[in-house]
Amino acid sequence: MSAAGGHAWSPLRYRAFALLWTASLVSNVGSWMHDTAASWFMTTLDATPSMVALVQAATTLPVFLLALPAGTLADRMDRRRLLLLTQCVMLVLAALLGALTLAGAAGVGTLLAVTFGLGVCNAIMSPTWQSIIPRLVPQEDLQPAVALHAVGINISRAIGPAVGGLIIVATGVAWPFLINAASFLAAIVALWMWRPAPAAARPTAKPFFASMREGVTHAAGNQALKNTLVRSVLFYVFGSCYWALLPLIARNQLHGGPSLFGVLVGCIGAGAVAGALLLPRLRAIYGLDRVLIFGTVGTVAAMTGFALLHQAVAGILAALLAGASWIAALSSLNVAAQLAVPDWVRARGMAMYTTALYGCLALGSILWGQVATYINLAPALLVAAGAALAGLLLARSRPLQPPIA
Repeated sequence: MSAAGGHAWSPLRYRAFALLWTASLVSNVGSWMHDTAASWFMTTLDATPSMVALVQAATTLPVFLLALPAGTLADRMDRRRLLLLTQCVMLVLAALLGALTLAGAAGVGTLLAVTFGLGVCNAIMSPTWQSIIPRLVPQEDLQPAVALHAVGINISRAIGPAVGGLIIVATGVAWPFLINAASFLAAIVALWMWRPAPAAARPTAKPFFASMREGVTHAAGNQALKNTLVRSVLFYVFGSCYWALLPLIARNQLHGGPSLFGVLVGCIGAGAVAGALLLPRLRAIYGLDRVLIFGTVGTVAAMTGFALLHQAVAGILAALLAGASWIAALSSLNVAAQLAVPDWVRARGMAMYTTALYGCLALGSILWGQVATYINLAPALLVAAGAALAGLLLARSRPLQPPIA
């Protein structure tokens, strides 16, 4: 079976991958419920665009700042133990926010502080989790495994926000935080059960900062990785606009409440899952670079729809398109990054990709929150859409391609 043309679900036949993928799915459902509740909670505390956008910034900025040190750490120590520790800390933080909210003691500062703490944990977890994927499946199934990892995130995105919105309406905003805390138990149990084969012997460990510098030096000479990082910045910094402003799109553009917000995020996830099922065939026919272009153009169309359309049904259709387009772009960039780096520097290489992704989401959230504050919501979405198209023109000299073996 070829990597490009393998069946989308084929990696699930490997027990270790299936175990961790399923546990990650459960945990991510809780995390998306949490994110939905946190964003909506902020609209009840302070509904200005800049403050609402700060919730996403607090989630993503720590990953931007810490992903490279975290990737260096993951290349130097047992990745399974590091993931176990991180999941336990996230459980405690989510439970703390839920308990404080239930007691009526959580405000803007508490929400942003705990969200930032969860972001710090995610900074450690993201490159570490991505770096273990090649140990779960053989090389020929790596591309479908990377894509399926993204599919799992988007299945949870289809379920978690919609359920989270309903729970907020039925029981209050605290319960999604508490359910998220419980969901981390799935990942903790799966990681405890996983017994990976011994990794290849590593060379004598260099000092931490020398090891980090070694990763940066490798990236500077790796043209395939550099192209991937540039293309990531040009997509994510503009695509982050609708993510940062989605609670306000639901509230102001479409005149809905938390349930509609949850439905919109769920539709983005559903669109991503549907799109992901087509990705192996699309990549086989068109290649990574053209699939990324399709994803960018679809994202532009979705943001334009969010800006110009004011009916809930139209917003739902735009959200479905946004999800399919997002997974097309994200999966192409993720696969390109995985293929660009060898195993000895994989966590550091993936940390650089993660830095680009979350840096653009964090800084883009702050940027577009400010832009929407000064020129209003719809014009901000249209500016981001136009800039994303301009980014495609700038990217023509940076094609995505795997390195020559």
